[in-house]
Formats: sequence, structure tokens, C-alpha cells
Amino acid sequence: MATTKQELFALDQAHLWHPYTDINTYEKGKGLCFDSAEGSYLYSIDGTPYLDGIASWWATSLGHSHPHIVDAIKEQAGILQHSILGNLSHPQAIRLAARLADLAPGDLNHCYFAGDGSSATESALKMAIQYWANQGESGKTKFVSLEEGYHGDTLGAVGVGYVPTFHKHFEGAIRKSYVAPTPHRRGNNDDELDKVYALEAFKSMEAIVRENHREIAGIILEPLCQGAAGIRLYHPEYLRQVRALCDEFDLILIADEIAVGFGRTGEMFACDVAGIVPDILCLGKALTGGYLPMSVAIASDRIYESFRSDANTDRTFYDGHTYCGNPITSAAALAALDIFTSEDIVSKAEPAAAFLTQSFTAIAEYPTVEYAKTLGTIAMCAFTEEAGGAAFAKQVTQEALNMGLFIRPLGDVLYLWPPLTVSHEELKEMVGILNLSIQLATSKKK
Repeated sequence: MATTKQELFALDQAHLWHPYTDINTYEKGKGLCFDSAEGSYLYSIDGTPYLDGIASWWATSLGHSHPHIVDAIKEQAGILQHSILGNLSHPQAIRLAARLADLAPGDLNHCYFAGDGSSATESALKMAIQYWANQGESGKTKFVSLEEGYHGDTLGAVGVGYVPTFHKHFEGAIRKSYVAPTPHRRGNNDDELDKVYALEAFKSMEAIVRENHREIAGIILEPLCQGAAGIRLYHPEYLRQVRALCDEFDLILIADEIAVGFGRTGEMFACDVAGIVPDILCLGKALTGGYLPMSVAIASDRIYESFRSDANTDRTFYDGHTYCGNPITSAAALAALDIFTSEDIVSKAEPAAAFLTQSFTAIAEYPTVEYAKTLGTIAMCAFTEEAGGAAFAKQVTQEALNMGLFIRPLGDVLYLWPPLTVSHEELKEMVGILNLSIQLATSKKK
């Protein structure tokens, strides 16, 4: 069995296909490989510590190796490893569904489990379409989404979240949604300007719905933050306007909070920031603390009740995944919810959010930075074309990695998305490394 870094990297190159990774570039790299983690740190196989500046793809919101989650996984693995939910149940899925229903806003009371974000998105889209079919409106099968919104990489999800950089090769195989302009304003934090821009963008969304509502099943969007598009943050008033629009035309509002749910925006859910309740809420990533793959689409009472069959019509929801609601992943999610609630993680993260806002206000002053924005414990900066845009972001990323900070660029954008449990000293170090990395990359351009 391979044990050394060189042996592992050789096998890696020969057999492992990495997502969102250019093969040629990766093979020329140093073969960074993490084999352990704790708290806010990832450790490479040679023992080098790296601060996890992106919560391992936005998932490990409670840090790595939290004993409560680890112990829950171990305990459940020795009791019941798997049981399907088709016409059956098991205690952990029942308990988790009840906990999530209690935590979710409004009448979001019915939890449909899946394995990852794309699966939850697909299930939510199907729910919306079949909801209308259950009402005798089988022609309402289309959706409205946001420009460069991202909802996963399965073909149905790509249809409502087409990002050209990622999905151009699959364009001919998808059924595209109507697309409204992004409500995100490229500019530093300014509440009033952000609101004005969002309301202007909403006019296009409203026009699409008014013209095509007879064939539209619903609207799907990422509340407050379009993550994969480059951490596009926007004003909560946009969500309030979309909710009102859905109410006016009786459309289904699907909120994709796979990335931003569970405290990331400063509230338990991003929709809470705007004070709205969607008809279907999709959650994932941090649901299990990021330790195991699990997602959920939580539906409102009216959605769920429409699926009751009668003597003449079978309204069964014919959708399902082998590992949906798996006992071990359910146990991990229950443990994560214990931590979120009993330790009041959302409130405890408020000082980190304030520090990020202060720090990125200063980062916005760099001549290489076009603008910077923050929301809760999300902080981003975009680099100017003159600085080199995406190429400059990659250079800064490498400089940061050399100094022990693991981050990833999104085009011309770099961001910090730390665990909510990050200590002040750890966060201060992350910001310090990012600052120094920008300075080093700038000096090397001269």
C-alpha cells in the first residue's frame, strides 16, 4: 500500500479524477494532500498545517473533527448502517425531520432527504412540477432563475443554474429556465446603493413572470449569495419582492440554501435575513457539519398535501435515492444541529462577521482590488482587470498557500468562508495572510 507522498501522488495522477480541476495544471503541481484535520486546520500528509479558509468547500461550518459529531457517527455505525425510507422508516431520520421542521421558518414541515445539493435541487424542481400537475395544471413546467445562479451539476440542476464557464459543453442536453439578471451590484458594501440596484434588477424578473406565468412552475434562487458565480452578494429586499411576486401569481418559490444555510449569513437561514418563507427550502453541506454527504428539500404544508392520492389518481412522488435519510448521516446531522442550537453558534459568530467586515473594508483600498463585500461570515474581494483579474487571483491563492492558508479562487474573486467556530486569532491570521499575499502578488507584477 502506498504510504509516501511520492507514491500517493503517482497513484493519484494515474487513477483519481478530480472535480473542477484542470488535469495538466494539477499534474504539474506539488500534489498537496490532506490526511487529517482538527478545528480550523487541515494537515497535509507531511504534517504541515493549513488554515481552512473556505470551510472545505463551504461545508465544515463547525470545524473539523468535532467530537460530538464524530462520536455520533461511530455510535450509529454500530447500530444501524442503512435502511431505506420507501414505505419504511427509522428513528434517526424521523428525529432529524422533526428537528429540521422545528428549525425551519413558517410551515416548512416536510423533509425529503437526498445525498447532495444537486439531488435536493432535482427533487425540489420535481416537487414543484408535480404540485401543479396535482392541481390539474400540467403545463406549468418551467422555472425562472438568476443569471449565473448555481444549483448543482446534474442536468436538471444545470437547466436552472447554467454557468457558461462550467456547463458550456452540456448546453445542448439541458432544458434552460428563464433567466433574470443578477441583483448583485459590483461595488463595495453600500446598503442603499445595493437596494436600488436590486430593485432595478427585479423589474426584469417581474416582466418575465408577468409574460410567462401560465407556464412557470416556480422561481429558484440562492438567497442573498450566488456562490459559484463569484460570491455575488445582494440586498435582502430582492427576496421580499420575489416572495411577493410568487404570491401574486401563485408560483412556487424554491430557496437553495445548500451553501448559505445554518448561520453563514448571520441568521440560521438566509431567508430569515429577509423575513420571508419559501415554499421549498433546500439545505445541505453544513447539515451534517460537512462530515457526511446529505441534503434535504423541506416543503410547505400545501406542497406536501397536494401529493395525497385519491380513489382516482395516484399522486405518489416517484423520486428517491438509495442513501436518502441514511441512519449514519442522519445521526451526524442530529449531532450538528445539537451544536448549532445548544452552543448558539450563530450568535457566537457575530464577532467574526464584524471583524471580516472591518478587514475587507480595508482590503477594498488596495489598488488591485475592484471592490469587496461581506455578509455574515462571508467575505469576498474582486480584482481589477488591470491587476490581471483571474490570473492575479490565482497568484494570490498560491502565495496564501505558501504561507499556510487554503483558499480557492472563483474567477477574479477571492473569498474567506471560515468555519463558524474559528477563533479570533485564527481568523486574524487568515486575514493577515490574505493581506500579505495580495501585497506579494502585487510586488511580483512590478
